[in-house]
Formats: sequence, C-alpha cells, structure tokens
Amino acid sequence: MRLQDAVPQPGSQKRRRRVGRGIAAGQGASCGFGMRGQKSRSGRPTRPGFEGGQMPLYRRIPKLKHFPLVNRQQYTIINVDDLVNLPKGMTVNLAALIEAGIVTADDGPLKVLGNGELAVALTVQAAAFTATAKQKIEAAGGTYELLS
Repeated sequence: MRLQDAVPQPGSQKRRRRVGRGIAAGQGASCGFGMRGQKSRSGRPTRPGFEGGQMPLYRRIPKLKHFPLVNRQQYTIINVDDLVNLPKGMTVNLAALIEAGIVTADDGPLKVLGNGELAVALTVQAAAFTATAKQKIEAAGGTYELLS
C-alpha cells in the first residue's frame, strides 16, 4: 500500500472543527479569530462587499459615467438615401448591398435608418428599422420585412 492509495471512503465526511474546547484541541480560547474586534464576534462575518462603512464599490460604480453596455447589439447601418440608386422592385438585404458595393463590410445584422429621401419602390429586408425609415419606404411604394 502507498500513501496515495489512502483515500477516504465514498460518502464519508470530514469532522467539523470544534472551537473553544480548550488549548489541547488546537482552537481554544479565541478560536483562531484573534483578540477582540468585529471579526472575532459570534455571527462574525460582515456581509459580502462591506467596506467598514465606506461607500462600497458596488454602490460607487453606477454613479460613474461612460460604462459600456455589456451585450451591445452591433448593426451594419445604412440610411434610406443610400438606396436611391438601386433598380425599382429589387429585394434589398445585406447580401445584395454588399454585392452592389453600397456596404463594404458585414458588421452584424442590417439596420435601416431614416436619413434622406427614397423615390424607388423596394422590398427591404433587415433586422431593424427606425420609424422614419419604415414611413419613407412605404411612402415610396415599397415594403419592409423584419428579419429575426
């Protein structure tokens, strides 16, 4: 038998530490908590994040400005006036825009913004539209489709 073979039986549990039962027990008198003070009392630990009365970090942080959104949705953005030169009745989506050279990179799902005017009837497929973009596409006689 070797030392690494001496392992506890499955389901066995380690005995809990009995503090304050004399010096021979190894944790007598102050029980390993030192002498006096908040950290030596019964019901001893302070709550997580407590900093001794100082305004704790979790309450300081949101007051500071410029914290980035954690899971920010990144869109490929295009304006309505970028669609003016496309042929009438065309189905406009991200792949068609990249092929036409209007969009150069795929930065995520397509979002259509309402800047400019549109005079051509198009079927626009995108993940998101602004309210003005929807109005201008429908005013030009086109339709919009929300992609999930």
